[in-house]
Amino acid sequence: MSNKYHFIAIGGVGMSGLAKYLLQQGCEVSGSDISDSKYVQQLRELGGKIFIGHSSDNVPDDAIVVVSSAIRESNPELKAARNKGLTVYHRSDLLAKISKSDKCFIGFSGTHGKTTTSGMASYILSKTGYKPSFVVGGIIPEYNTNAEFDKSGKYFVAELDESDGTIVKYAPNIVVVNNLEADHLDHYKNGLKDVLYTFDELFLSKLKNSKILVNIDNEGVKQLSKLDNYITYGLKNADYTAKNIEYNYGYTTFDFYYKNDCVTNVKIILPGEHNVYNTLAVLSALHSDGYVDIKEASKHLETFTGMGRRFQRVAELDGITIYDDYAHHPTEIKSTLSAMKSFTDKKIVAVFQPHRYTRLQSLWDDFKSSLAGVDRIIVTDVYAASEDEIEGINSKRFASEIKGAEYLSGSIAEVAEKLSSTLEKDTVVIGLGAGTITNLGKELIKIRK
Repeated sequence: MSNKYHFIAIGGVGMSGLAKYLLQQGCEVSGSDISDSKYVQQLRELGGKIFIGHSSDNVPDDAIVVVSSAIRESNPELKAARNKGLTVYHRSDLLAKISKSDKCFIGFSGTHGKTTTSGMASYILSKTGYKPSFVVGGIIPEYNTNAEFDKSGKYFVAELDESDGTIVKYAPNIVVVNNLEADHLDHYKNGLKDVLYTFDELFLSKLKNSKILVNIDNEGVKQLSKLDNYITYGLKNADYTAKNIEYNYGYTTFDFYYKNDCVTNVKIILPGEHNVYNTLAVLSALHSDGYVDIKEASKHLETFTGMGRRFQRVAELDGITIYDDYAHHPTEIKSTLSAMKSFTDKKIVAVFQPHRYTRLQSLWDDFKSSLAGVDRIIVTDVYAASEDEIEGINSKRFASEIKGAEYLSGSIAEVAEKLSSTLEKDTVVIGLGAGTITNLGKELIKIRK
């Protein structure tokens, strides 16, 4: 591998993880972003040279330049890289290159749950002493990192992003397909049909010597063409199953089975049925390799508090609890709000920031139904994520079509200002979305302190 890299927009959780991994390997890393952040600061502490703001002057003459799908050709640093004749990698190219090592590559894929499953696997492997290397799409709270390089460990764990079709570049030794649904419709124009084609024909069929594990309970996964060749997991009629599930306030227990044999008893502190599936995915993948002591590893599930921005408790003040969740697809929102049903003595306030105009347009009715069942629904302006506006697709109209929903305009700081005075004791506020909604808790804390 090259020893010198420059990242354009290095501060994102995915890009910063790759940069951190390279720095830990001893590579020279520079990069730029439009603003400072905790991710940027961590890279500085590891020796990264970080510029705030994009400029052609930031680009070295002899580095590989790394970009994500969000970087347009008009970006001054990308233009400078092209003019200098530098090699330009999409971040998926770099992850694919990193993964081609002597380590056992475990990749977690699917429409939902990639960050939680890859982070959970990395966490319990680390806690059990297996010293995994990993690059995941969120912060593992106890370790305060999204990436780690350890030369001595057997495993390399990563989440495989399907949003732009680049998942076809990877060749994991073990791959998990959590679920498949219509999403990222800016790329998958024909919805689930295109998603299935990408997974079926362009990705899974090319993996000749890989173990492929799939969630057989998911309707999209059931449409894959070669299910008989895959290892299955689910709540029944699968190779790996979770039996005797008990949901309790603050924790869930179940028995983890392979075929007809109980492998171990499991206790998790993450709420909701979707986290039973996430845990099942991780344990099935590790058990299928035959190297990990599953009984020992599963003990550490009791201390896994989840990933940053995945049902993450960020504050409690004046009797008000504030959660932050990355959910930006109807299924994710439905799962998150369903998991909150255990808060029987609390008033639930969901603050939803739609992410991308194309997603809101394509899944309009699904988003409306996903928000049902909470005491109060607030909708903020759309987080465009570099997209142009679409006429008639806006949050004000969306909120007007949901009985009792409120539309609050402006920045998240302005939303917090309008919201704060209306919040009472014994209320749970949850911010939902992949954009700046993550700052809601911080802004509410500022106001109420």
